Amino acid sequence: MTNTVIARLGLERRRSQLGELQRYLRVQEQGFVDLRGQVQAFCDRYVQALGAAYLELDALESQLHCATSGLAEALRRNGIAARSPLAPQATAMPVLPQLPGSTPLPPEPAGTWTEIAAPSLKTLYRRAAMRLHPDFATDDQDRRVREQGMMQVNEAYAAQNRAQLEVLLLAAGEDPVRVNGGNVDALRTWLGRCEQIVQGRLRVVQAHSVALSAHPMHQLWQAIHKAEAKGLDPLAVMFNRLSTQIAERRQELYIGQRLRPESDLAVAFVLRRIERMGAATTTTS
Repeated sequence: MTNTVIARLGLERRRSQLGELQRYLRVQEQGFVDLRGQVQAFCDRYVQALGAAYLELDALESQLHCATSGLAEALRRNGIAARSPLAPQATAMPVLPQLPGSTPLPPEPAGTWTEIAAPSLKTLYRRAAMRLHPDFATDDQDRRVREQGMMQVNEAYAAQNRAQLEVLLLAAGEDPVRVNGGNVDALRTWLGRCEQIVQGRLRVVQAHSVALSAHPMHQLWQAIHKAEAKGLDPLAVMFNRLSTQIAERRQELYIGQRLRPESDLAVAFVLRRIERMGAATTTTS
């Protein structure tokens, strides 16, 4: 009886610790959600301020690539060694880490702390037969699964292997209390499973929190927040720089679309483009 009381107290402590761990997990999850909401609000503001400019710049870069590639091809046909520039990469819009769905905890065993005698081996066998017998199959596939399971049950019973019968019954969905007897073992099994789930979820949340803190948009948000606190307007500065780049690309595109392949200016134009973008291939005639 003393051992039973000690076991109960130990499990009560574990259940209390599980509750504390769940509360800590909720705090961590909420912290991630709050921080992600703040960074997402900045991302929305960032896209609203600069998104259209980035799209226009990307479109100009794509047109420039087509014009430059056409010039390079024409130069090669005229016997002039020319390399093709790398294709420009479209500006990626910010995407923040998102927590995956959580695994729900299994229900707590019914009748907590109710002492139930462990069933006999014969009783376990009968319960296994009720759960796995092929006669209860719903279709051919289910029958094959049941036949395999029933074969394992018969082998375990013939070998008087109680542990194997218990495993088979639990895998078939039997209540741990009806398998192990007494709720002490059932509650211990339940607590262990819950602890694994909560600790695993906590590791996932912490990993996503680290990824969010290291995300470029989080770092940019912090930098811009500090600058704005000093009365600066960094987003306006970034927009002006993009506008300058757009004007330069428009002028470059205007020239590139009008150059003749036999012109020395065409070679210089391709070389400047390659210098900025890098070269994809080297072709000689």
